[in-house]
Amino acid sequence: MRIWFKMMKGTHLIKDMTVTDESDDTRTHKIFKALDEACYAFDLGKPIWLDANVEEFKRHAKTRFTQDCFIEHVDFDFLEMHVIEED
Repeated sequence: MRIWFKMMKGTHLIKDMTVTDESDDTRTHKIFKALDEACYAFDLGKPIWLDANVEEFKRHAKTRFTQDCFIEHVDFDFLEMHVIEED
């Protein structure tokens, strides 16, 4: 599984990274581990999954975490998480 993370401010890409996980873990575990890895690399606290994030991710394998999802203030508009390749 490959997951692409993009940190955006307006229409500008600030940072991005791709996390690859070829383990035998469940899809959910891979997603949470990848999010942890991206947040560590971007020096962010972990976002809270709101109901809207869960529904969007179920439908499109993609979601955006905005300021509402973070406890601390963030200097970007959203962090997008997109599954670009599944096992």
